[in-house]
Amino acid sequence: MARKKHSAEQIVALLRQIEVELANHKSIGQACKEAGITQQTYYRWRKEYGGLKLEQARRLKELEKENSRLRRLVTELSLEKLVLKDVAEGNF
Repeated sequence: MARKKHSAEQIVALLRQIEVELANHKSIGQACKEAGITQQTYYRWRKEYGGLKLEQARRLKELEKENSRLRRLVTELSLEKLVLKDVAEGNF
């Protein structure tokens, strides 16, 4: 089964839709089924995006992307530093 990639805005909108349906006395299973997601996905998204607004969710995704880019950069620079250190000591 193909996986759908939802944007942060779509996730927040779906969570709000499900919360409205829960307030209208629907079960979590029914609300999730109507939204097209599983209960497990609902709980995972609620844990991550629970009280966020659209702008906050968008900013969260941007920060996560920037954080992963910076981690890769630090890893690459650390590796280069080790290689240069080995070359300078003559251990090549």
